[in-house]
Amino acid sequence: MLLGAHVSTSGGIHTAIDRIEGFGGEAVQIFTQSPRAWRPTNHDPANLERFKERRAEAGIGAVVCHALYLVNLASPKDDVYEKSVATLETTVDVACAIDADGVVFHVGSHLGAGFEAGLDRAVPAIARALERCSDATWLLIENSAGAGGTIGRSAEELCVLVERLDRHPRLGLCLDSCHLWVSGVDVTDPAELDAFLDELDAHVGLERLRCLHVNDAHDGLGSNRDRHANVPDGVIGEGLAMFMANERLQALPALLETPGKDGQGPEGDDIRKLRELYERARG
Repeated sequence: MLLGAHVSTSGGIHTAIDRIEGFGGEAVQIFTQSPRAWRPTNHDPANLERFKERRAEAGIGAVVCHALYLVNLASPKDDVYEKSVATLETTVDVACAIDADGVVFHVGSHLGAGFEAGLDRAVPAIARALERCSDATWLLIENSAGAGGTIGRSAEELCVLVERLDRHPRLGLCLDSCHLWVSGVDVTDPAELDAFLDELDAHVGLERLRCLHVNDAHDGLGSNRDRHANVPDGVIGEGLAMFMANERLQALPALLETPGKDGQGPEGDDIRKLRELYERARG
């Protein structure tokens, strides 16, 4: 696995490479704009080029961009939907400009309108974003969590999305350990995790799996509460080793999206703990 974390781009998008290198990571995830606002960042072209240069210098093996959590491609509300589509497209454009390996996104929630109604909104929006992807930069659906009509919580729903998008060659997946756990998949049980991966492989193909989020959880198995905890301090704890040890999940970027010691995100000590957990898992 390529171990890393989501880091800040404060001071320019290229500074993310400085941060992850300083933390001892091998992979990095970033937002391409402020996570708290719809307005996109107007990146200096020199910073985009510097990002690529610094990635090569630092030997960072994988880069992914995460679309805003504000994005809801299944929303029945036209204003939210239109801003979501535009934001995802802008994220893909920036990701392609820095030669990122993927753009991770949540499909969103149909907000009670129903799964099929949500698909009717989300599928054409995702298709538009896919057409902006390059051969190097894929669009990665992240398995979702929580209640309230979220789409993509199960292997079955992920399969439906891939099929409705005609199995597009640049459409991939990102699996989040916390989201699996709170959606009822016990990632600490090798047999249960294998059963989930078997289903995903049979209907989607594990070659589409391009990224992992390794997050502990604050809440119990099947709780439908999406709250990340620092590794390995949550309720999954050392059991995350079973997730990381799975043979079919190797060679992927494995990224922390945890709060860190001060709520400002993961740092070097968090990546060190992740590496120690991985070494115990594979030892």
